[in-house]
Amino acid sequence: MQRRNFLALGTALGSAGAVAVAAKRRPSMAVDAACGCEFQQAGPGRQTGPARMDAFPHLQSGIKITGMKVFGVSLTPNSDRPYVFVKIETNQGLVGWGEGTLEGKAGAVMACVNDFRDFLIGADPMQVEHIWQSMYVHSFYRAGPVMGSAISGIDQALWDIRGKALGMPVYKLLGGPFDARGVRGYYHVDGANREQLIQIRQTAKEQGITCVKSGIPGYYEWIERRPKIDRAIQAIHLYREALGPDIDIAVDFHAKTSPSVASIIVKEVEPLNLLFIEEPCPPENVQAMAKIARRSTTPIATGERLITSYGCRELIEMGVIDILQTDINHTGGITGLWKVAATANVSGVSMAPHACEGPIGGLATLHVDAAMPNFVVQEICGQVKPGPTDKVWEEWLGFPAMRMVDGRFPLSEKPGLGFELSEASLAKYPFGGTRPMARVFHEDGSVAEW
Repeated sequence: MQRRNFLALGTALGSAGAVAVAAKRRPSMAVDAACGCEFQQAGPGRQTGPARMDAFPHLQSGIKITGMKVFGVSLTPNSDRPYVFVKIETNQGLVGWGEGTLEGKAGAVMACVNDFRDFLIGADPMQVEHIWQSMYVHSFYRAGPVMGSAISGIDQALWDIRGKALGMPVYKLLGGPFDARGVRGYYHVDGANREQLIQIRQTAKEQGITCVKSGIPGYYEWIERRPKIDRAIQAIHLYREALGPDIDIAVDFHAKTSPSVASIIVKEVEPLNLLFIEEPCPPENVQAMAKIARRSTTPIATGERLITSYGCRELIEMGVIDILQTDINHTGGITGLWKVAATANVSGVSMAPHACEGPIGGLATLHVDAAMPNFVVQEICGQVKPGPTDKVWEEWLGFPAMRMVDGRFPLSEKPGLGFELSEASLAKYPFGGTRPMARVFHEDGSVAEW
């Protein structure tokens, strides 16, 4: 790797974001006067390479992107959530890895990643913000989960390269860490009975775990019968009784409840002092979420299905929620999650990011968490006791990725995202194709939220 240019470029790279904004305001394409929807290049031919890298030659690091690969990785042949990993290669031997896993839509994300190839080959990977803006803005149609996940995988890989080039972990590039002990997290305890919960309580005490999350049983009609509502309330009471007062408990409704059903439950469980209730109704229904929030003192969390800071704006502006849970694999990568956190912070909204896909996105999230002033706790969809997936991740990365020590995820001092990964290790788990996520229905055959 050639490092001779880095010291001279340190100050210039720090101002890359401002230059990128300025460049964005100097379009090199003229609008067709006929309808305003067709663009023509000012010079001969339409621009096909990375957008306007020539606009700031004094900022070039000498590193160029020479290749990009996307991998579908299925831990089981019929998995509905195969991992989507992105690898970016450069002319100086630096390699970056990112993740854009999107449950039920792996093939679409992989195709979208490849669609961005022209934005990347030949570009300087150090100019992360400029590339992010170009992918988002020049796609014209605003990002949904497929495009957001593709941008996320690419962006994480770019930050990985940036950290390796500068010899620093990403969280230090972002100004962290706030807490050198690591990032506080929680595990899931779904489906546990009283005896299992008591055992989890003991294990949590031994391991220093201070927070867990579970869900509510069943699926709910818009107006539901009281016995089913009581069953959900009793399940939440059991968590508190068995786990005791010293463990924070979050409860995920997973948007299975309507505003009327959720309002009853959140009111009934107020005395349990839950850390938060997650997605008490579908996140796109902001007015319904506001109705529930007004009826409870328990903090309300949502956001794992939202894309970029723009998708969170209304929830934040209306003061509807207490905690945002955007996912680094969908919301625009490290750049996207960092912007969501900053937008939330100025309005007093906290962050508890979602991370229930693969290890790359999970590790990348920790770097952003470590530099967030409004961070609360990090999710990982693992159990208190390591399972088969944890063993695969350790096989890939050489360390127990996303496993807590004394209730916290450790922070690596290695540059970039802090790991190396080989293509050969992924080849053991070939892509099994896109599979639909679970489809659940009510007794009458109508579609149920899950």
